[in-house]
Amino acid sequence: MGHKYRGNDSMSALISDDYQLLQVLSRFDIPLGFGDKSVSEVCEHCGVDTDTFLVVCNFVSSGTKPTFDEYGSLSVGALLNYLRNSHSYFLDFMLPHIRQRLVSAIDMRSSNEVAFLIMKFFDDYTQEVTKHMEFEESDVFKYVDGLLEGHRDPEHSLQEFETQMEIQSHKNIDSKMSDLKNILVRYVPPTNHTYLLNHALMDLFALEQDLSTHTQLEDSIFCSAVSLLESQVDVDDEEKNETPENSKEQLSEREKDILIGVVKGLTNKEIANSLCLSIHTVLTHRRNIAKKLEIHSPAGLVIYAIVNNIVKVEDIKDAIE
Repeated sequence: MGHKYRGNDSMSALISDDYQLLQVLSRFDIPLGFGDKSVSEVCEHCGVDTDTFLVVCNFVSSGTKPTFDEYGSLSVGALLNYLRNSHSYFLDFMLPHIRQRLVSAIDMRSSNEVAFLIMKFFDDYTQEVTKHMEFEESDVFKYVDGLLEGHRDPEHSLQEFETQMEIQSHKNIDSKMSDLKNILVRYVPPTNHTYLLNHALMDLFALEQDLSTHTQLEDSIFCSAVSLLESQVDVDDEEKNETPENSKEQLSEREKDILIGVVKGLTNKEIANSLCLSIHTVLTHRRNIAKKLEIHSPAGLVIYAIVNNIVKVEDIKDAIE
């Protein structure tokens, strides 16, 4: 992988280079005490997929995203475990920890209404984060668990979940965090525990950055990897339903639909939109079509489609002229 960190790098060197990667270690369930072992050696010892670990490290440290080809080598199971551990860190440790510091730092006497409202605002923010993450745990992650087991819930799709997450969602959480920080900086009552208050505020800034990286990783890496898995499960299901005598050469109905789009000159995106599929699913089907028919050129596919009465010449005149 052409990225900042590689498998033969010393794991301790990664941590020395960027201490933020300590969180990555804990979320992959990798303990400290690995001596001078390389990244690959440590990952292998801990049962963690090395390519997935490196993709996350490079993304967290420098914002580097994997290439299209690298998405196919990622372990969705490892990413899922990473995200679940991240949720546990935010909900079970970081947010309660910050709340405890705020309570200790702010004058919470009954006469101090501003302090009470500040804590209420923090609790509302915590509830918003919790609601969002519980939705991911109970719906999105459960759906992905099914894909990892080789079956797909026909009533749901990743695209549907992505839309729901956006509605819930990250933007609302971000705006609440921004408001919370501004309120603490501008309106918190005078306190004798300045160090504690400033430390709590610093924790909020760190939490905001961590949540932002977490969200970006979900959106740009996890969802893309799941989309590839989803398309593979779709293809596997169709292949299981094919009869032995026609599975090698003949196309499934879905493959015929995609072939029609190809010979009409539609782009992969246009085919995906017309059939309500992901682009990854379309690409997977196109690879299978080429493999089944042993035809790789658009012109060859046009001839096959016409000869086998999948399309009529008059329907694709614009595409072949």
